[in-house]
Order: sequence, then C-alpha cells, then structure tokens
Amino acid sequence: MTEFAKSNDTDTWDIKITSGNSYLDFHINELWHYRDLLMMFVKKDIITVYKQTILGPLWFIAQPLLTSIMFLLIFNSIAKISTGAVPPVLFYLLGTTLWSYFSETLNVTSKTFTDNASVFGKVYFPRIILPLSKVVSGLVKFLIQFSLFFIFWLYYVFVDKKISPNWYILLTPVWLLMIVLLSFCFGIIITSLTTKYRDLIFLISFGVQLAMYITPVIIPLSEVHGKKKLFFLLNPLTSLFEAFKFGFFGQGILDAKWLLYSATFTIISLAIGVIIFNKVEKRFIDTV
Repeated sequence: MTEFAKSNDTDTWDIKITSGNSYLDFHINELWHYRDLLMMFVKKDIITVYKQTILGPLWFIAQPLLTSIMFLLIFNSIAKISTGAVPPVLFYLLGTTLWSYFSETLNVTSKTFTDNASVFGKVYFPRIILPLSKVVSGLVKFLIQFSLFFIFWLYYVFVDKKISPNWYILLTPVWLLMIVLLSFCFGIIITSLTTKYRDLIFLISFGVQLAMYITPVIIPLSEVHGKKKLFFLLNPLTSLFEAFKFGFFGQGILDAKWLLYSATFTIISLAIGVIIFNKVEKRFIDTV
C-alpha cells in the first residue's frame, strides 16, 4: 500500500510503501495517483498489438465480422439453428462482439502475474493497474467493434424494419459494466491462483472456449429447453447477453430474478477477486 504524505506531516518522506493494506482495499487513491501509468499501458496495448500488421486497427473490425460470417454459414445455413425473429447476421455480430470482449479480457488478465514478473520485481506501482489496463484497452477495442454492429443495427431498424428495439436499450451501460466487472474479477482470481498452480494457464483457454457453448452466442436462449436451459441460466453472462438482445432487438428473455443473480454473482466475485489479488501480490514474486 502506498501512502502519500501531507505537506504538514512530521515525516520527511513524500511516499511510503507498506504492506499493511486491507485485503478489501481497492487502491482508489493509488490508482488516481498512477493514472498516467494506467493510460500509458492502455495505449501500449492498443498500439503494439497491430503495429506491424498490414491492416492495422482494421483487424478490430475484421475479427467480429469474419467470425459472424463463419457462424452464419456453419450454424445458420448448414446446421439450420434458428435465431428466431432476429436477423442471423445481427444476432451473431452482437454475440461475438460481447463474447470476444469477455474472453479476450479474461485471457490476458489471467496472465498478469506470470507475464509481468520481471517488471514487478524491479519497480513498485499498484499491481492492480496492469489487469485494469487490459480491461480498459479491451473496452476501447469493444467500442470500435460495437460501432460496426451499430451500423448494421441501424439498417435493420430504419431500412429493413425487421426489429423493434425498446426502452431497455437505455440500460446497455449497466449490462456492459457487469460484463466488464465479470471479466476483470475472473481474470484477477485466475492470475492469483496461477502463481501457485501453473496448470491453470493451460486450462483457461480451453475452459473459456467451452463456456461459449453455454452462453447465448450461437443459440438463442429461447431455443434452449429442458435441463440445458438451467445450465445456460446459471452462467451469469447469459442474462446479460439476453438483456442486450432484448433491448436492441425486442427479442430475448429478460428475467429480473436472473439479472439479480448475475448482479449478485458479479459483486461477490469482485470482492473475492480483490481479496485474493491483494493477498497474493504481497508474496507472489517469491513463487513466480
């Protein structure tokens, strides 16, 4: 924990670094003080990923578009999986955009300690900044990809007139915030555990891929029945994805109790993640 001394403090130090912080400390003061470092990490993440590519930032748009086309061909045209009254291209584009943000953010934040051990061992800064920077840089990428979906959505609303959005669309920032927090808290829990259990590094990518099939990315929740539907609903992302679709398409399942379940799950997971992260960051350099 960093303490910034006041000008009338009896100590001569400007900054004190101690290990006596609470496990539930969110480091709000430190994060504000190191905000320039946070923005530097965010810019680095955005610029360096596509710096030496031919298409550059256009890959931000190409990735969800190509994935949606693949899903359209395989699951809609060949497998004949219905997307209900929602145009398939819109259904897949929204689902892949949301899932891409969650999965990629989870994957990169889950490697925070193992990938940055050399940096952590040389200089002090709030460790939470690195996973937080991945969340923010991923959010920038998400907003670019979401703008592509928004263009298609405007066409189907005002030109083709196949969908009817409703006022629940105004709650989009709330659903997005919950997805952001879920990816963040899962990521910091996993990165904390991988300092001791390295096997999780190999399991996380596989597990995230499997999780997509119990999230309404490919199949609408309205097309899932019986016991399978319960597995979908127990996934805290399901009700959030459905809330997005209900607001933008006027189609989907908006259930208050399952949204409350997702919100509660998110808050508890965030608290657990912060506690574990704060506990591990004090001694992880000795085990990584």
